[in-house]
Amino acid sequence: MSADAPQEESLSQRELRNESGRVLRAVAEGQSFVLTNSGIPVGRLVPLDAPPPSLPIVRPAKRVGGWAALKPAPAEGDRPLAQLLDELREERV
Repeated sequence: MSADAPQEESLSQRELRNESGRVLRAVAEGQSFVLTNSGIPVGRLVPLDAPPPSLPIVRPAKRVGGWAALKPAPAEGDRPLAQLLDELREERV
């Protein structure tokens, strides 16, 4: 965090549930909270006008290979659909 950024207060799930009015008033005034569940940080509650955290892009993403490059291999004994349908119709007649 930068030196001029206010310190975020830790807020448990229970405190948020029981004191939601106080917490929402504090957020409206510009205060931020780190939400915890059993002492583990799980989220952040910030005012809407807070600047988004900067995420530097180290390198652009590249799509190389992957599932799109794979082509289905025909199985042995594959026959055209028309031929399969003709065979099924012959069995009914």
